[in-house]
Amino acid sequence: MPPARVDIAQFLTERRERALLDVRTPAEYEAGHIPGALNLPLFSNEERAEVGTLYKQVSPRAAFLRGLELAGARMRSYVEQALAMAPHGRIAMYCWRGGQRSGSMAWLLDTAGMDVVTLQGGYKAWRQHVFEQMAQCPAQFIVLGGQTGAGKTRILHALREAGQQILDLEALANHKGSAFGSLGEAPQPTHEHFTNLLYDALFALDFSRRIWVESESKAIGKVQIPNELWRHICAAPMIEIQIPLEQRLANLVVLYGAYPKAQLAEAFRRIAKRLGGLRLHQALEALEANDYAQAATIALEYYDKAYQLSLSAMNRGQHWSLTPDSTEPTEIARQLLELNLTPNICPQ
Repeated sequence: MPPARVDIAQFLTERRERALLDVRTPAEYEAGHIPGALNLPLFSNEERAEVGTLYKQVSPRAAFLRGLELAGARMRSYVEQALAMAPHGRIAMYCWRGGQRSGSMAWLLDTAGMDVVTLQGGYKAWRQHVFEQMAQCPAQFIVLGGQTGAGKTRILHALREAGQQILDLEALANHKGSAFGSLGEAPQPTHEHFTNLLYDALFALDFSRRIWVESESKAIGKVQIPNELWRHICAAPMIEIQIPLEQRLANLVVLYGAYPKAQLAEAFRRIAKRLGGLRLHQALEALEANDYAQAATIALEYYDKAYQLSLSAMNRGQHWSLTPDSTEPTEIARQLLELNLTPNICPQ
């Protein structure tokens, strides 16, 4: 029997029990892939371009023969790589549309004695599924709000430690969401792959229970929260944590004070137009004098205004404030849970 071609629903089940292989080019894989997939490219980036050109400008047969010429000499290598990636021999595989690339590789690995299934419709079907599911998202979000420096991420993690479900957008984006947000972070995923990671993290959660998410702008660094999910988050109830300015400044000094001054200065320059020339100059002088509190004060002049503007732009049905009697994240998390809130179901 030829390798099985399964629909997206079955593929999602199969991927949990099999090694997941993406046979598209390295460039396609880097742009975005199903989370957890390993890249076993049938063609290099240049080879794929060559075969595609032949398909369009000469004929499908010419493209097929050239592809066979390129891949035929590497069949042993494909099998050896697949065995290293899937020692148990069970593989779920996809290409762009679920066509010749995954079909050819699946035939080869099946002939070599492996148990292979391929995704009908390929990666394109996965992407369609991602956006459809986000649009219908039934998650019960509660948004954790608060001005810059309130320690929202630490509170979010404290809620997780208390047994709550969270969706950590900044961790998925490798960015803390401001001009300073890339400091200390790994390179960001592409926007396409961020969406894939976001889907995987969200749909691993239990939608019968509430999910805490930090208040963010739609753009987190160079990636954006997809529209299909963004509207749900904007409509969800928010609890705004009110932390005194002095404590917020102290939090920022601890969070960013260890980074090189040159990186901090470059981050300030990214918001130069919003700060104005004088305040930028004063911020850079404060950094040189090791006065990180003064530099943070100048940054907050901009970010506090931006936060208020973002709140007014969101269509929230419910909005609460909490002024905790402690600034410790675990204690704030405890007080949040004592509120015993019941969030609205996201709109359909």
